[in-house]
Amino acid sequence: MLKQGLVLTGIGVTVGLIVASMVAQNAAGLLLGVDPSDWFTYFAVAALLVTISLLACYLPARRASRVDPTVALRQD
Repeated sequence: MLKQGLVLTGIGVTVGLIVASMVAQNAAGLLLGVDPSDWFTYFAVAALLVTISLLACYLPARRASRVDPTVALRQD
């Protein structure tokens, strides 16, 4: 479960970074006082999103791993 979530996060962050860099070049006139190729901001936001995704995948996976499989199967 954790691996699937992080794979999707990696794909989303990669596509997001590519699209953001293309859009930033076109919107350079709207960004007052900000460099459109500010890579620190891109990677800081990407790291924040990966961290949030990691927590969002890890917490339910940890809770599910503590449940006895026979109890989970009986409830279905």
